[in-house]
Order: sequence, then structure tokens, then C-alpha cells
Amino acid sequence: MSKSTVVVVTGVSSGIGRATAEKFASRGCRVFGTVRSIAKTASLSGVELVEMDVRNDASVQSGIQSIIDRARRIDVLVNNAGTSMIGAVEETSTAEAAALFDTNVFGILRTTQAVLPHMREQRGGRIVNVSSVLGFLPAPYMGLYSASKHAVEGLTETLDHEVRQFGIRATLVEPTFTRTRLDVNAPQAGSKIADYDRERGLASSAVVNSVKGAPEPGSVANTIVEAALGSWRMRRTPAGEASLLSKLRRFMPSGPVDSSLRKTFGLA
Repeated sequence: MSKSTVVVVTGVSSGIGRATAEKFASRGCRVFGTVRSIAKTASLSGVELVEMDVRNDASVQSGIQSIIDRARRIDVLVNNAGTSMIGAVEETSTAEAAALFDTNVFGILRTTQAVLPHMREQRGGRIVNVSSVLGFLPAPYMGLYSASKHAVEGLTETLDHEVRQFGIRATLVEPTFTRTRLDVNAPQAGSKIADYDRERGLASSAVVNSVKGAPEPGSVANTIVEAALGSWRMRRTPAGEASLLSKLRRFMPSGPVDSSLRKTFGLA
């Protein structure tokens, strides 16, 4: 794609989204980064900030239209905005689950539906949905987060079948733990059940320790940029642990994979 490529990245206030927006800008793209509050967001060199809440239909429609008004087109949409949660499935209320899906799944649905009419009209575009290794390898005490990422995977594969007739392709990027605030500050389910306390604590500690030793978001950002501007592939996993986990899931028997996962999370 040319230097005039117009890219929209959701959730650029910090972490992977911020690093991704900066990478696109360094490649000469015109980059729009969405945040819930511009006043609370540090400026990004080469990135035009747009106030938009992916949980709100009107906000998404307004935000995308403001980008079209300024740039006249959108070539790439990166659905990065997301949230996490730790808690046993039994502990997680339907309201908490709904809030998680509202950001991680319906947020993608809102932005995709807002962008697609413009991409169909221009007969081209690329939609990159940021999933997770938990989208194919569920983790204990992250059940609803894993479920939301499974939904993202299914949505993206179906979307790609439907829109390729218009010259549009959808693709997935599946990172593992990354050194950001997302997992370290993940909210916990509100209605705790004492029987889960020991294992939930072990799992929470394992997440924090994994994040401490995880790569910086720049490596994931590089993978996202390649997924957007390079040749199309349905899935991309950043080099390192994410790529290894993808291979283990595909080629190893389920028993050893299950045992390894439980060991990672400190479970008996």
C-alpha cells in the first residue's frame, strides 16, 4: 500500500494500540487513533486522535464519519480496543460477562459495520482484529475473556468469507501476554466464591508474573502492521511464545497441552 494509506486504530491511549499507531505512522501512513477521552490521552507523534467509545453505537458512527470527512477514505481498520477479566466461570455475573463482550466483541462489530460501507464503495480494505492466544487456548480463571476472544475468531473468519468479494480481507493477530497494563490491572469478578480463592490467587499471580517477563508491545505492533499492509493470512502470531503456543495447540496431543497449561498457572 502507498504512503497515503489511511489507518484507523482503536484504543491507542496505551499499550499495544499506542505502539501500533506509532508503527503505522513511521511507515508513512495517515493514522487516526481512537480514545475515549482526548483530554486524558498523551499526544502521539504522527497520529490524529479521535474521541470514540467502541461501546456506544452513536459514538462509533460519529467517530468513523469524522475520519471519513477528514481523510475521504479508510484503508485499514485495526480493532485493538479491549478489556480483560479474571474470575471463575461460576463467579462471573451475566452483567460482567455482557460488559466484557460489549467491548471485546460488540465493539468490533460496531466499528466494522461503520467502516464497511466505505470500504465496499472503494472496493478494498483490510480489517485486523486483535484476538489472543486465549482465543484458541482457553486459560483457567479467564473463561469469559477466552470466550470473547473465541467469538472474535469466529466473527473474523466469517467476515472474511463475506467481504472478500469487495476486495476487503479480514485477519486475526493472536498475541500472548504482553507488557501492558491490560492483564496486570484486569478487574476480577465481583461475586467471589471462597472455594475458588486458592486457585484463583495462583492464576492471578501467574498472569502478573507472565506479564513481567513478557515482551514489550512493539513486537505485537510489528505483527499487526504486517497483517495490515503485507500479504493476507488468516492468522498471525507474534514471534516467540505466541507462535510456539499456536504450534503446540495444532500439533501436540490435548493431554500434554492441558497439563502444561495447568502447570503454567500453578494449578495441581
